[in-house]
Amino acid sequence: MGLPGMVLSALSSVVGAVMYFALTAPSYTAAQQHGVRLSTIGAILMAAGALGFIVSTIVFISSRRAPAPRVHTTEREAIDASGNRSLLHERQS
Repeated sequence: MGLPGMVLSALSSVVGAVMYFALTAPSYTAAQQHGVRLSTIGAILMAAGALGFIVSTIVFISSRRAPAPRVHTTEREAIDASGNRSLLHERQS
């Protein structure tokens, strides 16, 4: 999915549009008698391409979100000159 799916869906829509609007086969009447209509196949390809393009666009947009910032935490124990101990907790973004 994503960008390759968008390209494949757009290509499917274009092929379907050509089949639906521009393609006329010399044996079209013979093919139509056997239940195969190029215009129906073209309409199905256009609809599937449009649906695939929408789904691929949603996947592409959702995968391009900015990553969450990294947070590093460090814990140290510090001892001063008089022997007192203190715990130091640092958080860095």
